[in-house]
Amino acid sequence: MKRAFRRFWLCPLFAAALYAQTDADRCTALKRLAIPDVEITSAALTPAGPVGRGGPMPEHCLVRGAIDKRIGFGGKSFAIGFEMRLPVKWERRFLFQGGGGMDGTVRPALGSASGANTNPALARGFAVVSTDAGHTGAPPMPEADASFALDQQARIDNAYRSIERVTQVSKQIAMQYYGEPWRRAYFDGCSNGGRQALMAAQRFPRDFDGIVSGAPAFRVTHAGIGSAWETQTFLSIAPKDDSGRPILSKAFSEADLKLVAEGVLKQCDALDGLADRLVMNTRACHFEPKTLQCAGAKEAGCLGRDQVTALDKVMGGPKNSRGEAIYSDWPWDPGIASPGWRALKLGTSPTPQANSIDVLLMLSGLKGYFMYPYDESFDPLKFDFDKDTPRVDDTAALQDPTSTDVETFIDHGGKMLLYHGMADPFFSALDTQRYYERLAKDNGGLEKAMSFARYFPVPGMNHCAGGPALDNFDALDAIVQWVENGKAPDSLTATGAQFPNVSRPLCAWPKHAQYNGTGPRDDAASFTCKE
Repeated sequence: MKRAFRRFWLCPLFAAALYAQTDADRCTALKRLAIPDVEITSAALTPAGPVGRGGPMPEHCLVRGAIDKRIGFGGKSFAIGFEMRLPVKWERRFLFQGGGGMDGTVRPALGSASGANTNPALARGFAVVSTDAGHTGAPPMPEADASFALDQQARIDNAYRSIERVTQVSKQIAMQYYGEPWRRAYFDGCSNGGRQALMAAQRFPRDFDGIVSGAPAFRVTHAGIGSAWETQTFLSIAPKDDSGRPILSKAFSEADLKLVAEGVLKQCDALDGLADRLVMNTRACHFEPKTLQCAGAKEAGCLGRDQVTALDKVMGGPKNSRGEAIYSDWPWDPGIASPGWRALKLGTSPTPQANSIDVLLMLSGLKGYFMYPYDESFDPLKFDFDKDTPRVDDTAALQDPTSTDVETFIDHGGKMLLYHGMADPFFSALDTQRYYERLAKDNGGLEKAMSFARYFPVPGMNHCAGGPALDNFDALDAIVQWVENGKAPDSLTATGAQFPNVSRPLCAWPKHAQYNGTGPRDDAASFTCKE
C-alpha cells in the first residue's frame, strides 16, 4: 500500500490525465506533462474530418513539442521537434512516421509516410509521431537546407539519435493519455524515412516490432556522389545557350526519353508472359541503349552517339579512375520517361539555372553535409571521384545504415518489409536488392532471412510513388499481419492510377509475377509468383 501511494504521488499528472472526465480534458492535460528536457508546446483535441489521402481522419489528440532545446554552433537554436496524434479510439499500436530529404520540418503525423498507403495509419487507430530530426530547415525547401550540419550534435540527431529520443517521449505521452502502453510499435518510412527505418532496426533493435522501409536512402552519402556524376555527365552533352552555358534539362528531350522507354518495353515487357507495359520480370530485363543510336547525326526517332554514351555512363553508376564502383548501377525500366525521373535527373528549367532535384537537394547535401570537413567554396559540379570520394567516409559511418547485423531485432521477433520502385531516380533499386542479398547471406541464407525480412521490387514506380506503375499497395497492413498474425507476405496486391482496373501481385524477391497464360489479363489472380 505504501509503495502504491508513493508511485501515485510521484506521478500526479498521470492520474489527472488517466481519470479526467472527457477526451478533451485528457488531451489538454498533456500540455502540463513534465518530462525532463521536453517542452509540450500544444495539446488539443482535434475533431474527426477528411484527410488528404484516404480517410476519414478520426477524432484525436494533437500534441506538438520540442526535445532537448539548446543553442548550438554559431549561436543557432536547435531542438528535436515532433508532432504526435493520438486517436480517441486506439488500437494500442504506435507508428513512427519517417521523414524525407534532410528533414528540417515536422510533417503531419498521419501515418502515410510510405507514399503507397492510401489509408493512413491514424485512420486505422494507430498513435502516430513524426519529427524534424533535430533541426529546422530554411524555406522554401527546408528538407534541402544542409546548414544544420555545421553543428556536430545536429548531425548525430539527424542521423539516428532523434529516432530514439522521439520514441522515448512518445511512450510517455501515450502512457499518460491512454493509461496503458502500446502493444506493438511500427516504423514506416520512404526515402530518408526508409533510411531511418533501417537505422531503427540496426541501432534500436528492441524498439520496433515491424519495420517498413521504402526506397531506403541507406547509402545516401554515396548516392550524393552519384548525383554529381550524373549531373556532370548530362551537362557535358547538353545544348548550350548563347553564352555557351549548358542547359541541363535539354540533354534529353521528352521524345528522347520516351524512345528509351519504348526500347525497354520492346526488350522486356513480354518476359513475364504478357505484353502489358509493365516489366514484372525485372531480373531478366537487359537493355542496351546503343540499339537506339542514330546511324549518323542525331535525328528524330533515334539517339545521338553522345546521348547513348551518357546514358551508359549514368546508368552504370559512378566510378573512380580505376573503374571501381562508388555507388550503384541502375535498372532499366520504362519509368525513365516519367515526369518524376526527369524532375530528379534533368529538371525542367529552360535556362542554365538548373532546377533538377539532383542539383537542388542532393548536391546541396553533398556539399553541406556529406563531405567533411565543410568547405563553403567547394563546387559539387567539379567533384573529383578519386580525390573527393574519401571525404564522405566520416559522414557515411554516421549516416548510412549499411550493417546487416540485426540479430537482436530478429531475436526480438522483429519483421522487416522493404520495397523499391524500379524507376526510382533518387536511389537505385539494385542497391536495395544487393543489401537484401547481403542481409540474407549474413543471417543464415535466403530461406532464413525470409522469416524476418522480405523485399518487393515495384516495376515502373518512381521515388516512393508515381510513374507508369501499380504504386498503390498496402505495406502497412502486410507488416501488421506478419507481426501480429504470423502471415508472412509472399506478395502484395497492387493497383495504380496509370493502369485503371488493373491489379498485379508484387512478389517477394527473388520471384516475379508471371502470367498464367489464362484468365483475365487485368486481374492479379491470373498471375503466379515465380523465379
